[in-house]
Amino acid sequence: MGRYSRLREIRRLDPAEDYERIHRSIALYEFPWDYTQGLGIAFLRDYGVPRISELLDRTQEFERAGQKRYDDTLLFGYEIAENGFESERGRAAGRHLNRIHAKYRIPNEDFLYVLATTVVGPKRWIDAFGWRRLCPNETEALALVGHRMALMMGISGAPSTYDGFEKLLDGYEREMFAYAPANRRVASATLRVMTGWYPRSLRPLVTRLLLALLDEPLSRALGFPIQPAWVRAAARRALRCRALVVRLLPARPRWWPARPRPRSYPFGWTLDDLGPHWAAGRPLEPLHDEHQGRHRSSDEQRTGGRTGGDGSYRASSGRK
Repeated sequence: MGRYSRLREIRRLDPAEDYERIHRSIALYEFPWDYTQGLGIAFLRDYGVPRISELLDRTQEFERAGQKRYDDTLLFGYEIAENGFESERGRAAGRHLNRIHAKYRIPNEDFLYVLATTVVGPKRWIDAFGWRRLCPNETEALALVGHRMALMMGISGAPSTYDGFEKLLDGYEREMFAYAPANRRVASATLRVMTGWYPRSLRPLVTRLLLALLDEPLSRALGFPIQPAWVRAAARRALRCRALVVRLLPARPRWWPARPRPRSYPFGWTLDDLGPHWAAGRPLEPLHDEHQGRHRSSDEQRTGGRTGGDGSYRASSGRK
C-alpha cells in the first residue's frame, strides 16, 4: 500500500455513511500517535474550566490513580473506534461510561464542551503536526462521530459539523476559562503521568516541551508559566521534523491497526476493568438511543431533535 493510497480511498467515501470507517482509519492507521496526542491536549483543556476541574479534583482520581484514569479514557475511545457504535462491545463501552458519570450532577453544556475537545483537539493537532493535514472527508467524519457519540450518550444540542464543534469550543472557552487552584492541581497530576513515561533525567525537559505546546489562554487558566518564544518554536519544530520522517515511512498495513499499550493493564483489559473501582457495583442502564429504539434509519440518527431538548443531565448521560 502506498503512502497516500488510504487517503485516496477516504476521498472516495461518503462521510455521511462511512464516518465510522473513516474515523477508524484516522485513529488506528493514518495518525495513531498524533490522534492520541490531540486527545491528550484535549484532556488538559478540560481542566481550564473551574467547574470541571473542581469536580475532578474532588474525586481525587488523578492524584490516586492518574495513569489508570488516563488509560481508561483512551481505552473507552479505542473500544468504540475499533468496534463501532452499533457493535455489542462498543455499546457496552457506552453503558460503562454512563455508569461512571451517572454518579455526578454535570451540566449538559459541560458534556458538550468535553465532547467538542475530542473532535477539535485531534483535528488541530494533526493539521499542525501530522505528516499531512486532514482532508475534508476526514474532518466531516470526526464531527459526525462526535455527533453520534452525543446521541448514544444522551447529550443534547451537539453540532453535526466540524465548524459547529469548533465554534462551540471557542465560545465556551472565552466564557468559562479562568484560573482556579483545582485547575493546576488536576493538570499537574496529569502532567506527572505524562512525564513519568520518560527517564527521570529527561522529565524536566519533557515538562517544558509539553508546556510549550499549550496556547496562552490555556496556560493562564491552568496557572502555568508562559514558555519563552524560543522554547515554543523549538517544540513545534521538533514535532514538524518528526512529521517529515513519518511521511517517508510506508503506510500501516490493513492487518496491523494501532492498538493501545496501556501501562495500567500490561496483561490486557476487559470493559469491567475500566473506570473507578466503585463504579463496578453500580447498575448498567440502557443507552439513551436504546430508550428511543435501536432500529432507526441512518438519516434519523443524523438529524436533530432526538436527544433531550431540555438540556438537563440525566442518569444515562455520559461523555467520552
